[in-house]
Amino acid sequence: MSPTSGGPVAEDVRRRILSMLAAGALRPGSRLGTEREMAADFAVSRSTLRSALLPLSQAGVLERRAGRNGGTFVRADVIERNAAELAGLPARLRTGGHTSATRVLSTDRRPATAAEAHALEITDGADIFTIRRLRFADGAPLSVDLSCFVAEHMEDLLEQPLGGSLYELVRVRYGLSPAATTETIEVVSASPREAHWLDIAQRKPLLAITRVTRDGTGRPFEYAYDLFRADRVRLTATSHGAVGAVQRSVSSA
Repeated sequence: MSPTSGGPVAEDVRRRILSMLAAGALRPGSRLGTEREMAADFAVSRSTLRSALLPLSQAGVLERRAGRNGGTFVRADVIERNAAELAGLPARLRTGGHTSATRVLSTDRRPATAAEAHALEITDGADIFTIRRLRFADGAPLSVDLSCFVAEHMEDLLEQPLGGSLYELVRVRYGLSPAATTETIEVVSASPREAHWLDIAQRKPLLAITRVTRDGTGRPFEYAYDLFRADRVRLTATSHGAVGAVQRSVSSA
C-alpha cells in the first residue's frame, strides 16, 4: 500500500478537502466550485489542483459536472460514516437503511509490534489478537478491517463467533465498552491484495482509518486499521459541547 501521488502541495489540498468532509462542512451534493474558483480558493495552480482532485474523483468521492452551473461536487450516492458514532459498522449500516455482511479473512495471536504496543499502551512484544475481516454493504465490498485486541483482557476471543459486532462481543463477554475513540484518516492506494478483496483496480484510492478505542477508564483495548472504498463511503463528524469524545486528524500521505 502506498500514498497517492501528486506532490506535497496537492496532498495538502486533498487533506483540506477531506477535513471539510470529516467536519461536515461539505455535504453530499455540495459544490466546491469550478477549477478556476477552486485554484483561487486553495491558492494553488490549476495543474496542482487537478493533481489533488484526480484521486478523489477516481475514487468517486468527488465528481465533475459540465454546464453553466457545473464544477466539482461531492457525490451524493455514498454511504455515510459518522466518525463521532461509537457504534459498530453493522449498526451504522442498519441505521442508514443498508444491509451488511462480514467475512472473516484471518485471525492470529502474536506479539505486538512497537507501533501496536504504543497505541495499546502495553509492553513491546505482549500478546495481541488480530482479526482481519471483509465487510459488505448492500452485497458489495465496503472495507477491509484489521482489529487488534490485548490478549490478556480476553483470552478466548478467537474461540468466539467473529462475524458480528466485535464491540458488542467484547461488551457482553468481557465487560469492555467503547467510551472514546481517536481516529486518523489518510488517503492511500490499494495494494494488489486489498484490490482483490475489495473488487477494485489496483492503486485505486482508499480511505484508511487508524483507530484507538478506549473503555470508560481510559484504557485502550482496540487498535484498528480499516480500509474503506473511497467511492462508497463519506466521512462525517458531529460533536456536542466544548469537548467531544472523538479526536480526528486527516492526512493524505
